[in-house]
Amino acid sequence: MIKTTLSVLGLSLVSSLALASDPLHGTKWKTIDDETKKPLSIVQFSETSNGVLSAKILDVLDGTEGEKCTKCAGKFHNKSIEGIQIVSGLKKTANNVYDGGKITDPKNGKTYSFSAKISNDGKTLAGRGYIGISALGRSQTWIRIN
Repeated sequence: MIKTTLSVLGLSLVSSLALASDPLHGTKWKTIDDETKKPLSIVQFSETSNGVLSAKILDVLDGTEGEKCTKCAGKFHNKSIEGIQIVSGLKKTANNVYDGGKITDPKNGKTYSFSAKISNDGKTLAGRGYIGISALGRSQTWIRIN
């Protein structure tokens, strides 16, 4: 009886931890170029054990498949754009609102501060990359694909 009770409690704890993951965790998004309005890539978010989110490029859609990130610094320099982590350090600050992250633009290799908000229907993600203050940045809307 004690073993059964402990097993049920253990499974309940594991289930509650799984349910506690962030709504962005595991989701895939189609990135859209803010200037051309054309799809660029498919990215997928993942969450670390301490609740910090990152996203990596799964597929490139803009015809640069296999292209290397020659302007990226660090571990992604001269690596294929597919597979690089473009978002890091993103943290939830309110319901469907995220801040404190960084985003790297593979086209120019620059890294910017990043904030994002999921729409009420969960179908779009409004992201903003900026240097210094948000008013001096660029925005993109990504479309959820799963």
